Amino acid sequence: MTSLWHPFSSMAAVDGAELVIERGDGVYVWDDSGKRYIDGTASLWYCQVGHGRSEIIEAMRTQALQLEAYHTFGDFANPPALALAERIAGYAPDPRSKVFLTSGGSDSIDTAAKIARRYFQLTGEPERTVLITRAMSYHGMHGYGTSLGGIPGNADGIGPLTPDVVMVPWDSVDALSETIDRTGADRIAGFFCEPVIGVGGVRRAPEGYLKEARALIAETGALFVADEVITGFGRVGDWFASRRFSLEPDLIAFAKGVTSGYLPAGGVIAAPRVWAPFYSAGAAIFRHGYTYSGHPTVAAAALANLDLIAGEQLCARALEWETKLVEGLDTLLDHPLVAGHRSGVGFLGAILLDPKRLAADPDLPVKAFKAVRSRGVISRAIAGEALQVSPPLTMTDAEFEEMLAGIRRGLDDLG
Repeated sequence: MTSLWHPFSSMAAVDGAELVIERGDGVYVWDDSGKRYIDGTASLWYCQVGHGRSEIIEAMRTQALQLEAYHTFGDFANPPALALAERIAGYAPDPRSKVFLTSGGSDSIDTAAKIARRYFQLTGEPERTVLITRAMSYHGMHGYGTSLGGIPGNADGIGPLTPDVVMVPWDSVDALSETIDRTGADRIAGFFCEPVIGVGGVRRAPEGYLKEARALIAETGALFVADEVITGFGRVGDWFASRRFSLEPDLIAFAKGVTSGYLPAGGVIAAPRVWAPFYSAGAAIFRHGYTYSGHPTVAAAALANLDLIAGEQLCARALEWETKLVEGLDTLLDHPLVAGHRSGVGFLGAILLDPKRLAADPDLPVKAFKAVRSRGVISRAIAGEALQVSPPLTMTDAEFEEMLAGIRRGLDDLG
């Protein structure tokens, strides 16, 4: 028995049976017995540049020796935080954007939700408090994020959630339009949208959905909030999916890939329309922020990571992997446990398990994940029906083939 309480875990099953990951290098990690695994999920979607990158580690060390930590409340700043905000704004759809730094994705979603509601307070429309979200979406586990999440079970047993949150089907613009009409366009503050739904099963929006939804939200005068915690920083073949799909969102929530997970970080990118009233003379203090917002060592890690993504052209490599991933997952379609896959946007996908087998054994995704792991590939059971595939963007062709072979062997073990 250990003292560590694991997140998203049944502790009765996990306690004393942990898989202890001891080190990492490139696309590989090793457990404390020396067994090697391909990291087929880039940990939790975030390790874009692979493990053990000395460039990031040295940047962290150099910064920590000079100034390890200091806050950015009020008028305080530090050079790495200032540089990081400038860099991220430059990658945004609108380079005039401002960047509010946080400690991770859940922080970023709560920040975006508060900004959306506060924006309309500042612009004279305080009745705009309703936030619209999509079924099957995941927006972190803070207060707003839990309320916005569309995955059944994640809000069970915790009591009343944030009010004025409305959920719509993930794939229907008509349903979104009907919900706006029923709620009242003049009450909508924001629409939260993952350009590619991640944890909810790697679901690509139907053709035309994103642009139509974006236009519809613009018509209402509400804010379009792109949750790019998973899709940001190269994963879908551009710095942001919002750039690739020309969404021009009002707010972008980011995290994960900004540091490739080397240190926890996140943030919100605010387009000029949104940040302008907050920056106007006489505007009240926005009483929101986090102890580690703009942490200098974290910012130094992020800058080094972004250098690697740019220098190694990982956005372009993700586009190359887009086709290869589809072709690779196609080779698994002859397996009796595989019903299909979802892929086709960058380097992320999901292997769909056979519905008949799932109906007979709802625990099949977890069993499949463990069987594949026993064959040296770390995947993840998602959406109660699939295995996640989202390796580091630095993966080689040989490593990709090794990953596919390990997945097949693991599925073979289940019969």
